[in-house]
Amino acid sequence: MTHHPLCKGATLVKPNYQYEKRQKDLSKKKKQEEKQKEKRQRKLDKNSNAPPDGTPNQQSDLE
Repeated sequence: MTHHPLCKGATLVKPNYQYEKRQKDLSKKKKQEEKQKEKRQRKLDKNSNAPPDGTPNQQSDLE
């Protein structure tokens, strides 16, 4: 009786779920950081367009 060569005690390679989870978490974290950065940039742009005394910009009314 011949046995299949893989049945002789050879073990199958286990998937590395921790690596996959870490990669997914790193990707998620990077995406969140990019969103936060864009949000801060938009806030800075919005604040830089307003005059320092806090009144709305009147240039659009003049045109």
